[in-house]
Amino acid sequence: MFDMARRTTSPPPEDFVERIVDIDVASEMRTSFLEYAYSVIYQRALPDARDGMKPVQRRILHSMSEMGLRPERGHVKSSRVVGEVMGKLHPHGDAPIYDALVRLAQPFSIRLPLVDGHGNFGSLDDDPAAMRYTEARLAPPAMLMVQSIDEDTVDFKPNYDGQETEPTVLPSAFPNLLVNGATGIAVGMATNMAPHNLGEIVAAARLLIKKPHTPLDELMRHVPGPDLPTGGTIIGLNGVRDAYETGRGTFKMRAKVSVDAVTPRRKGLVVTELPYNVGPERVIAKIKELVQSKKLSGISDLKDLTDRHKGLRLVVEIKNGFNPEAVLEDLYRLTPMEETFGINNVALVDGQPRTLGLKELLQVYVDHRLSVVRRRSEHRRRKREDRLHLVAGLIVALLDIDRVIAVIRDSDDSAQARTRLMETFGLSEIQAVYILDTPLRRLTRFDKLELEREAEKLKAEIAELTAILSSDERLRRVVSEELAEVAAAYGTPRRTVLLESAGAAQAAGVPLMVADDPCLAVLSATGRIARTADAAPLPAEGPRSPHDLLIGVVSTTARGEVALITSHGRAVRVSIVDLPTLPPGAAPPSLAGGHSVDEYVTLGPDETVVGLGSLAVDGPGLVLGTAQGVVKRVVPEYPGNRDDFEVIGLKDGDTVIGAVELAAEHHDLVFMTSDAQLLRFPASAVRPQGRPAGGMAGIRLDEAARVLWFGVVDPSRESVVVTVAGSSSALPGTQTGGVKVANYADFPPKGRATGGVRSHRFLKGEDTLLLCWAGPAPARATTVDGDPVDLPDELGRRDGSGIPLTQPIHTVSGSLGAGEPLQSPPPAPEDSAV
Repeated sequence: MFDMARRTTSPPPEDFVERIVDIDVASEMRTSFLEYAYSVIYQRALPDARDGMKPVQRRILHSMSEMGLRPERGHVKSSRVVGEVMGKLHPHGDAPIYDALVRLAQPFSIRLPLVDGHGNFGSLDDDPAAMRYTEARLAPPAMLMVQSIDEDTVDFKPNYDGQETEPTVLPSAFPNLLVNGATGIAVGMATNMAPHNLGEIVAAARLLIKKPHTPLDELMRHVPGPDLPTGGTIIGLNGVRDAYETGRGTFKMRAKVSVDAVTPRRKGLVVTELPYNVGPERVIAKIKELVQSKKLSGISDLKDLTDRHKGLRLVVEIKNGFNPEAVLEDLYRLTPMEETFGINNVALVDGQPRTLGLKELLQVYVDHRLSVVRRRSEHRRRKREDRLHLVAGLIVALLDIDRVIAVIRDSDDSAQARTRLMETFGLSEIQAVYILDTPLRRLTRFDKLELEREAEKLKAEIAELTAILSSDERLRRVVSEELAEVAAAYGTPRRTVLLESAGAAQAAGVPLMVADDPCLAVLSATGRIARTADAAPLPAEGPRSPHDLLIGVVSTTARGEVALITSHGRAVRVSIVDLPTLPPGAAPPSLAGGHSVDEYVTLGPDETVVGLGSLAVDGPGLVLGTAQGVVKRVVPEYPGNRDDFEVIGLKDGDTVIGAVELAAEHHDLVFMTSDAQLLRFPASAVRPQGRPAGGMAGIRLDEAARVLWFGVVDPSRESVVVTVAGSSSALPGTQTGGVKVANYADFPPKGRATGGVRSHRFLKGEDTLLLCWAGPAPARATTVDGDPVDLPDELGRRDGSGIPLTQPIHTVSGSLGAGEPLQSPPPAPEDSAV
């Protein structure tokens, strides 16, 4: 074994005797490497689980906050920020500091950018401009990271030379680590965390604050999977669950691609979203390489039409005679349009690297935030108590101001005046000094009233802060409410679509392998959508399981398309191959394997999905009814190059109540109103109109009445009418009401734009219909939780009154025995359920 000698380098004194220390090389290398590894792990590479920041990122945000680079201020050169960070806090080169600054400003790298960059901050394929050419300031979400940092909410430590201080962690008013993700390579370990949706993470954190022992399954109802900044599709939620449970897992990412007509005679693949961290130039280069090497066929041209207004847009033109879906599958298989993301949730907890699951990550953040709010409340209470102490002393002086002035005038110096004030009025030294420093102009009667009001306000604030500090439940409520405010201010809709398994993704990505057989697209009362394996009639009676009612069924084919119709009059195109297939032999009404409509359509405020429509051009077309009594039949001519289009021009304040694909001209269109009026008239009485048209009068409404239900009923089938009456003054969902089931044939048809006939006689305490429906018998009902509700067996009079219910009804549906499309009401939101 070789040894090395370590000698002193300073000049030895005259009586110094040279001494050589032998050190084992292996031991020295082991010690030095461990010190290096420790430095990389704790000082550079791994984020803290509390604020999700690596040291350089934390120093950047803190320095920019200290420099006053707030969102309302102007931008400054990035080199100035880098110099400030490097000179005071970060003992490393300027390149890693600028790289970290750039990443914090790139919207395609993190889900919620923390730096507002001005200039060329790069792209997925190109590096950013040099720091002397770009400018930066803090983005509004970054202010949440440093909020209340000056209120003793976190600890500070000396910087590398001991001349400055820096925070050990940021207050972090939102779970930054989960929202923005993190990457880092240390020695012997690495972290790779996917970004998530802010609203979903906050919802899970609030649930954990309220119920600390919430299981992972409950948390995953709010956080079903990552939400990547670049959108795309995530395949394989089993790997996501593994990551949420153990901290490690993998999933596949796919680009979002649509098949469009790029020329009058040729179709193409339009790529609008790519997998996370995949740039368009990388995809283009790979496609060109594969085409030139004859490994990829069917592509005639490739265009990059990306711009800053429309975003990413790659157009792959397909040769005539080639199936676009088959080419797309080859692109997924051979190019970066499908990539794998490996989750490795390694972060620092109490200074130690740990691999954390979803619940552990949320728990660490919640504990940190509770500590921050507690320390902030203690600091604020202490400041208000100090101020109240001064105000109390000043009020004592004002009560006998003449005597105070006399004591001061008779004193030889300020020290004697301070002592005499303390002895005469029983003041503390701080109060006496404050009185001596107060200008005489403040000692007026008006200022006395202001001081008394200030004292009362301070006492109330101290009491509020004391209540927060003395109650763990109150403290948790404050943290939860602050998180809700953050989500409301900065939350955005989900960008990434989640697919349950690789099998479902393959079915969606390779439609050439799916036979274009007839099938049914079905929509449930809980907002889940799926398709059946074939077009066999749905069973008349399925199992009475929770959420087993359908509100829409459309006949289509496996490679066809349907439209989700919303209450705002929008139609959103959905490919049938993108829908999950219900298991053969299972009762379709259960929709246990369905996907939420939120995965296919982004809904605006107060917007809901009200039904399914066919995009076929050879049928009678779509028919809609609105809350203000307007009816419209849409000419079945829909744009082939748009996924989202208007089907009715609504008036201000009006919404679509029902949307139904008409099966035959002789079917009845039915309106049912809140004042218990029912109007039926043949569909042939309504002239089809183009998509922008606003429809025509369907039912004449009395003042204050509105349409509750609109649908289509086949008069040749045995059908029933279900009405539930109650009081309009009761809170939604608090009354059961009285229900009546009547024979649909008892209601005479009338002309369009008339007032209809009475469908329910109100009893004492009833003045409105809470819910109504008409359709094929027998009718079935469920509660908001999906439990079945028994309806009366006997048929009541057309205008009779109802019998009391034992529990509120949320949804009513009918029999599907003949396999015909079901027309029914849209799922009602929970806050308006009856």
